[in-house]
Amino acid sequence: MHSRPFGRTGRDVGQIGFGAWAIGAAWGEVDDSASVAALHAALDAGLDFIDTADVYGDGHSERLIARVLKERGGERPFVATKAGRRLPQQTVEGYSAANLEDWIDRSLRNLDVERLDLLQLHCPPTDAYYHPDVFERMERLVERGKVAHYGVSVERVEEALKAIEYPGVVSVQIIYNMFRLRPAELFFRQAQRREVAVIVRVPLASGLLSGKFGPDTRFESNDHRQFNRHGEAFDVGETFSGVPYEVGLAAVEKLRPLVPEGATLAQLALRWILMDPAVTVVIPGARNTRQALGNIAASALPALPEDTMQAVARIYDEDIRPYVHQRW
Repeated sequence: MHSRPFGRTGRDVGQIGFGAWAIGAAWGEVDDSASVAALHAALDAGLDFIDTADVYGDGHSERLIARVLKERGGERPFVATKAGRRLPQQTVEGYSAANLEDWIDRSLRNLDVERLDLLQLHCPPTDAYYHPDVFERMERLVERGKVAHYGVSVERVEEALKAIEYPGVVSVQIIYNMFRLRPAELFFRQAQRREVAVIVRVPLASGLLSGKFGPDTRFESNDHRQFNRHGEAFDVGETFSGVPYEVGLAAVEKLRPLVPEGATLAQLALRWILMDPAVTVVIPGARNTRQALGNIAASALPALPEDTMQAVARIYDEDIRPYVHQRW
């Protein structure tokens, strides 16, 4: 797999990572044996970046990753986790030194490590980015050796732009895909200039860009694509990138003719993201070995032609832009 520098950390990571939300919870029923097999297959194929969070399955995702890495031994991949969504209500006051300490200690136990490779604030309220004391607390955790590096996971471009003003922020995780273009317009060049790593989440718009869904597709009651379709549980942008389901399905049909021979729509969507040099790593989810290896294979696709890039932009402008562009 091709690698890219992870910001200013001095470390390179493969450009396709493993997003571990789906193996934790909120994507329907989880089969741990399939999740373990998917992680092993991905690591065997050269994947070396895993993203998780303390809230995914109330720590289940972190513990499952620790189990797999213990089974394997040897060199460890870069494991990024996140903290902050365990708060009952998102307030700046919730990001206190005591709470950060508690969250980190829990992740250290779950992941069975003495130091976290990367700790990301997990979509904190916008006000948090205007409180330097929150980021000073993160600095103290680095100084104490509990965290090697820290970054943020954001909902909005404006939050990303504010976050990288803090010199200790080495990475920003943000939603970017064929249905969410604004980060490339406003944020990516600034991230490059400051040598900040960009982690792209929701690259397949919650599976819409896999091309496998239709009007009659039904999701389980414990799948966020069912219970959060209108933002009932958390930011609606996390579900189908905030695009109305039927609108997304129609746009997918326009994208299908762009898929290269021998590839899938999901692989096209991942390769499209990697066309931007500001992107460090993309973290699609995978609940089985087939999905994991299919994601990794996208890294080997040749560069997309300019007419494909222009066609994606047109489809976005015609079908998607009115629903999402100014919201995030």
